[in-house]
Amino acid sequence: MQGVLYAALAVVFVLGVFFIQAYRRRGVVGEFVPRGEDDADTDHVGYAESSRRVADAEASSIRQLAQTEAEALRRAGETEAEAIRRAARSDAGTVLAEAEAVRRSAEERADAAVRDARRAAEHDAAQLTEQLKQSERELAVHQTRVEQAQSRLDDRAARLERDAEELDRSLRQLAERDQELSDRAEQLSRDRAQLDDATAAQHRELERIAGLSSEQAKLELMSVVEANSRRDAAALVRSIENVAKAEASARARAIVVEAVQRVASEQTSETVVSVMHLPGDEMKGRIIGREGRNIRAFEAVTGVNVIIDDTPEAVLLSCFDPVRREVGRLTLDKLVLDGRIHPHRIEEVYETSKLEVEQLCLRAARDALAEVGIADLDERLLPTLGRLKYRTSYGQNVLGHLIETAHIAGVMAAELGIEPALIKRCAFLHDIGKALTHEVEGSHAIIGAELLRKYGESEAVVHAVEAHHNEVQPRTIEAVLTQASDTCSAARPGARRESLESYVKRLARIEAIATSRPGVEKVFAMQSGREVRVMVQPGEIDDLAAGVLAREIAKQIEDELTYPGQIRVTVVRESRATEIAH
Repeated sequence: MQGVLYAALAVVFVLGVFFIQAYRRRGVVGEFVPRGEDDADTDHVGYAESSRRVADAEASSIRQLAQTEAEALRRAGETEAEAIRRAARSDAGTVLAEAEAVRRSAEERADAAVRDARRAAEHDAAQLTEQLKQSERELAVHQTRVEQAQSRLDDRAARLERDAEELDRSLRQLAERDQELSDRAEQLSRDRAQLDDATAAQHRELERIAGLSSEQAKLELMSVVEANSRRDAAALVRSIENVAKAEASARARAIVVEAVQRVASEQTSETVVSVMHLPGDEMKGRIIGREGRNIRAFEAVTGVNVIIDDTPEAVLLSCFDPVRREVGRLTLDKLVLDGRIHPHRIEEVYETSKLEVEQLCLRAARDALAEVGIADLDERLLPTLGRLKYRTSYGQNVLGHLIETAHIAGVMAAELGIEPALIKRCAFLHDIGKALTHEVEGSHAIIGAELLRKYGESEAVVHAVEAHHNEVQPRTIEAVLTQASDTCSAARPGARRESLESYVKRLARIEAIATSRPGVEKVFAMQSGREVRVMVQPGEIDDLAAGVLAREIAKQIEDELTYPGQIRVTVVRESRATEIAH
């Protein structure tokens, strides 16, 4: 359109220039016409007229040409304008079609986003519903346990009431018995007086008949009785020696087992958090991933919670199952070393780490069996036994605790003259149920006994396992020695962090109780707190007061402290007399 306008302006400019030049020529010719000469005027007028006609003809042809060109230019401009209008309409249709396609694509994406959000919301709602149901089930279980505890408490209260009634009846019977004994004592006193009178009369009559005095008769009788007594005593001594030799072995076993059994301990708790060190804090962002997709995928695949806080270059892995926590730790360690962290890679590394931990568990179980000397354990128990490598109890590794317990039980059995193989087997398997406590409800002793019974262990081993925490009353020597060796391994100072701390506190409290008494000079806790030596000042505490002081200290220790076995309190009073010989 602009080209047409420029062409029209050019034509107009050319025509204007042409007309200006034509009129200038006419004016110049007219200026050369001389005034006062007639002939010349006629020629000049003719020439001027001819020039004018020529100029008019040229101007007419130029105007016609200009009009023709202008008309052609106008038609060309109209044609070009129409083409531009059609092109504009085509472009506008294309733009409208593209806009419609963009609008439809945006609507489809919006619908897809709405569907995804609805599915995610439905999934979250289903998870929340499942968690709510689980919480309700756990609440019902807790309520059942509370009701059972209340029922047991009511039964115990009823038994206490019955015991109190029986005690009252016993006291009344004792009072009646005391009155009867008092009456009998009075009757016996009267009978004794009469007997003494009769005896005196009899002695006088015997002296008269025998012709001996009472002293002489007594000496003769005592010599006869002494000889008979010596003979009977010798026979009795030989009989006692024979009985002692026959019962010595069994009696010694019973005494040793009873002494070892007196140290019972509580079951301990476990650690549920592992610390994972990182090469740098920027790795935390890669573990989290875009919008948290990596950490969600890791927790969903491994079942381990990842706790990321302000701790520099470290994250926490939390899970109640120690084996699952170890698999998660290995998985995260390999992902950090590799550097590629995304959901698909997490699944691949998790499967590899899971197989690796299973192999480590089997190897640990076989090594433990070889160390203890057990060769015929069912292969199906090895994975469960190997999982105890990652189970701890108050900081003490459970698999190491089983090995130590088996060795202690073997030494005890050898000292008592019992075959150690069965007792070592019982002691080694007594805590196998701890590998399943995160999967099965109940005491680990009962769980372990049921597992061993399922895989064909002997009833002696099963009973020792289920009785080592007194859920079942121990009935065999194997069960008693298993319980004793378990306590020795768990309760020794240094075996567990909490046990060592309570051990030191108990010793300090024992010494404080004894020191607080008046007249006490020094106090020594000996034999791991099983004996207390109290040194008193002899000027303030006499022999009678020393016995009273020992009873008071023992009573206070018994009331205030919790301890395995017995604590012997010995009060030492030493008197010294010094003289100088000149």
